[in-house]
Amino acid sequence: MTSVLAGFGLGLSLIVAIGAQNLFVLRQGIRREHALAVAAVCAVSDAALIAVGVSGLGAVLQAAPWLVDAARWGGAIFLGGYALLAARRALRPSGAALRIEGDPAAAGGAPGGAVATRTRLAPVILTCLALTWLNPHVYLDTVFLLGSVASTHGALRWWFAAGAATASVVWFFSLALGARHLGRWLSSPRAWRVLDGIIAVVMLAIAVSLVLG
Repeated sequence: MTSVLAGFGLGLSLIVAIGAQNLFVLRQGIRREHALAVAAVCAVSDAALIAVGVSGLGAVLQAAPWLVDAARWGGAIFLGGYALLAARRALRPSGAALRIEGDPAAAGGAPGGAVATRTRLAPVILTCLALTWLNPHVYLDTVFLLGSVASTHGALRWWFAAGAATASVVWFFSLALGARHLGRWLSSPRAWRVLDGIIAVVMLAIAVSLVLG
């Protein structure tokens, strides 16, 4: 139990931060658009990366640092493009307000509010995978750091890994499900312009940080 709690605490401390992945989960949760699928992809990806680190395969990445560099540049390009799309939505909004069918409270009672346009599942999942696997920080935190700390638990390292993976499940599903309650504050086009503006700034800042190493 001590190893499980240690893994849970460290895993939670690493993922509870403003970042590209969390912002994407938050946005999908607010829109109530494939939120659970996105949360599942994030949680499964984290579990896979944790398993890689705990199994000792992180040494492979240490032996081939160019893999991390490739992820760094690929992530920077992808995040830069995503930031531009978010900035375009902020500067040239469609004018539609978020309104969930059958939930007038989420629309703030705004008459004539348009239901948010739904995106197909495949593009959403691909975007989520790119935000996760093209982020070099996820390898540094999940594979190297968690893997190194897990090794100090000896034979109990897999219990530590289970705790860290559980933290990912709890966080991402809590974020996805809890975000929908923010809908009433994002029922106007102006509110969505502000949110997309924040997303654009954060994504661009992360992309620049990746380029600068």
